[in-house]
Formats: sequence, structure tokens, C-alpha cells
Amino acid sequence: MADARTLTTTHGTAGALGGLSLAILLSSLGTSIANVALPTLAEGFAAPFGQVQWVVLAYLLASTVLIVGVGRLGDLFGRRRLLLAGLVLFTVASALAGLAPTLPLLIAARALQGLGAAAMMALAMAFVSETVPRERIGSAMGLLGTMSAVGTALGPSLGGLLIAGFGWPAIFLVAIPFGLAALALVWRFLPADRAGAAAARFDFPGTGLLAVTLTAYALAMTVGKGAFGPLNAALVAASAAGMGLFVLQQRRAAAPLIRPAAFRRAGFRASLAANGLVATVMMATLVVGPFYLARTLRLGPAGVGFVLAVGPFVSIASGVVAGRMVDRFGARRMGLGGLAAMSLGALGLPILSAFLGLAGYVAAIVLLTPGYQLFQAANNAAVMGGVGVEERGVISGLLALSRNLGLITGASLMGAVFTLAVGSRALTQADPAAIATGMQVTFTLAAVLVLAALALMARSRA
Repeated sequence: MADARTLTTTHGTAGALGGLSLAILLSSLGTSIANVALPTLAEGFAAPFGQVQWVVLAYLLASTVLIVGVGRLGDLFGRRRLLLAGLVLFTVASALAGLAPTLPLLIAARALQGLGAAAMMALAMAFVSETVPRERIGSAMGLLGTMSAVGTALGPSLGGLLIAGFGWPAIFLVAIPFGLAALALVWRFLPADRAGAAAARFDFPGTGLLAVTLTAYALAMTVGKGAFGPLNAALVAASAAGMGLFVLQQRRAAAPLIRPAAFRRAGFRASLAANGLVATVMMATLVVGPFYLARTLRLGPAGVGFVLAVGPFVSIASGVVAGRMVDRFGARRMGLGGLAAMSLGALGLPILSAFLGLAGYVAAIVLLTPGYQLFQAANNAAVMGGVGVEERGVISGLLALSRNLGLITGASLMGAVFTLAVGSRALTQADPAAIATGMQVTFTLAAVLVLAALALMARSRA
């Protein structure tokens, strides 16, 4: 009987982690898979780039600005219930997007898909403490981190293959069977919710204020095609003012969206900041890397795709191993070790590439990616391991939010630094040596950002 119970428990844990992993993979894939379709969509709908880019922005904005509020709703009314709703919404919206006859309907479907993704990202990590033993939390976080990294990095190449073979609707329709599989696993294996709380406990003013603040910041980082003008500056100022108002409102609210006491926990603010910084750096590899590989190293499309696939493959190989190292050696030590490896990898990109070319670039990526996986597993385990049941959704949402903001900032800020260092906005026509200089400047800054994250984490947990 004991053996049967153990087998059943192991099977249930595997099923639950399978559902959570699919949820993370799909939400991350949705962030990156549509970018490659923008030229095809512009041609198919006879629309300018300024309109077509909202296919990407609608998803990004919805998943970013609503993620904390959805996490809090999960805490109040049931995380399993909200996660199931998010999976249903994401899957239905994927079908609507693939069948959309007009661009406005496609954008609306992508916004709905982003709302579903917000629930999936915010609540998946919150379930880890409820589905695996405490001594295996690091391994589970490593698995989810692997799915997140693979989804983000694999999106462009997978999207290109699907568009070439089946047309642009395929990049949305492909999510349907995986969404249904995740839905079935979550329904079958995740523990049932406890009794929900009253709606009056939800902080609607705070949620609205935070959503407006995050919308202003996300737009500041995405409008203008990489040029930072007066509109971007005004949006940054609005987001800063909104954040100040949000903090004041949270201090006065009877049932705040985010309890101020959460930020007084040892290392919590540093963990969020470091999470955003490393996400900024990882996005830089996806933004800057293709230009360097194609223009300076003169690789063809297939060669660029192959080199870009190194990161996802290393993520698959290192994610679970990183989680097991966290379980064995502790989150603090492995978190600092991961950041140290990332620092060496980020420094290696400009230095090793200058001396060894393609081999140096690949070697640096092979060092950078496992470092990121190790940090992610350690940081997520450290933050979520000490959170009470009543706050797991909102804290998980904050972790996902810091990562999303880092990805947005990386695409905008690091892209702008690269363009400035190259000295030309026409990157496809820039001199190969100028592209190499831009890459070296960008990843030198990336190394500085990782070292700043390392200093923050070392100081907060000293």
C-alpha cells in the first residue's frame, strides 16, 4: 500500500509539473513568436508597421500590466480556478487569432491571449510549493525556468518555420493542442482551491493605478521604433508619477494589492531588481546577436538560426540540473554563483568574439545561459519558499512582472545602445566593423548590469 501511495503521489506531481511547465512554455512562446510574422502581416493586411506592431504590443501590454492583479485574484478566489480560466482564455484566443479576418480583430484576440498568459505566468510558480516537497522546490523552479527560457528563445525560429510552411495563422493555431493538454493536466492533478474570500477584499483602485503605471512604462519602452523622443520621456515621467501614487495608495488601503510588508522581507527587493536586470541582459542576446552574426560574421539565415538555437538547447540541458544544484547547495550560494557565471559570459561576448569570432561567441553563450538558469532557479526558490499561502499568487506575479519589465527594457534600452554605438539606424546596411563595435559596447554594458545584480544580491543577503 505504501508503494502504491508513493507511486500515485509521484505520478500526480509529474502530472502537475507537466501542466505548469506547458503553461509557462506557452505564455513565453506567445511573447516572442509573433515578432517574426510582422512583415507577413503587414503585407497580408495591407497595413503600415505602426499598426501591425500592435499584434505584439497588445499581448505584451495585457500580460504585463495585469499580471500582479491576476496573481492577487488567485490568492483571494482560488489559484487553480484562475489558472484554468487563464488556460481556457489563452486557448480560445489563440483560435480567434488564427482565424481573425481583419487586423483589429487579430489585435483584440492577442490582447485576450495576453490576459490568459498573465494568469498562466502569475500562478504557475505559485503552485510549486503546493505540488512538490520543500527539498525539491529548486528542481521544480529549474524546470519552469527552462520552459520560460526555451519559449522566449524558440519563438522566432519556430514562428519562421510555421509561416514558411503553413502561413501566419499557424503561429497562433499551434498553441491550441498544447493549451488543451495543459488544461487537462491542471484540471486532473492540481489540488483543489480552498473557499474563496469576499470580493470587497480585492484592491480595485490599486490594481487600476498599477495597470495605468505599467502601461505608461511599457509604451515608453516600445513606441518610436527604438528612438527615444519627447513622447517616450513623457510616458516615463507618467509611469514614475504613477508608481509614486501607487505606493501612497497601498500604504493607505485597508486591503492593499501588494502588502508593504512584503518589500521589507530580507532580500525581496534585491531579488526583484536582479531578476529584471538579468532579463534585460538575456533579451539583449536576442536583439543584438542576429545583427552581429549576420553582418559581422556573415552567416546566412540558416547559420544565424542555428547559432541562436544554442541558447535554448543549453537551457534544456542545464535547467533541471541547475534546480537540483539549488536543492543540494542552497539558494543563496547558487544564486550568487549563477550571477558570477553570467558576468563571465557577458564579458566573454565582446572579448572572446573579438579574438575567436564565432567560436568565442558560442562559448560565451554556453557560459551565460546556464548561469541565467542557475540564478533563476535559485532566486525563484528563495523568494517563493518563504511566502505564505495567502500571498503566493501576488508574489509570483511580482517575480513574473520583474522579468517582463526586464525583457521590455532589454529590447528597447539595449537596442538603443546598440544602435547608438553602431552609429547608424540603418543596421542592415551598417559596416560589419561598426556592428562588431556596437555588439562590444552593448555587452560590456550587459556585464555591468549583471555585476550590479550580483552586488545587490550579495549585499542584501550578507
